[in-house]
Amino acid sequence: MAHTIPFDTHAYVKKLTAAGLPEAQAEVQAEAIAELVNDQLATKRDIEELKAATQRDIEALKAATQRDIEQLKAATTRDIEGLKRDIEELKIITQRDIEALRVGTQGDLRETELRLKHDLTLRLGAVTSAAAAIVVALVKLL
Repeated sequence: MAHTIPFDTHAYVKKLTAAGLPEAQAEVQAEAIAELVNDQLATKRDIEELKAATQRDIEALKAATQRDIEQLKAATTRDIEGLKRDIEELKIITQRDIEALRVGTQGDLRETELRLKHDLTLRLGAVTSAAAAIVVALVKLL
């Protein structure tokens, strides 16, 4: 890159001296302009080369970005599949826990029911005994 732009300093000095500028001043100005042209200006070829290099960089970035996207898709798919397995595992564990709670609760309810029946039987027996005692007492009184 960095192609030079042709600049005829001798012709430029001749034009300046012809216009009345002292030769020493014309030569200094010609050298300054020649440096500026060679150091600061780009040729069409320079610009085309930069354009081509930039286009190659863009294509390389596109390819790298596409590879990154594909890798992220694959990683995301793996993560989703792992999460699905975890969810299924948690579902099974939760169903087991619910069943264990159901069985435990049914056992507790049966135990409570038996206790209540026992208590009610004892109370009914006590009430029946008291009623019988009252009937006996009333029969004796009459």
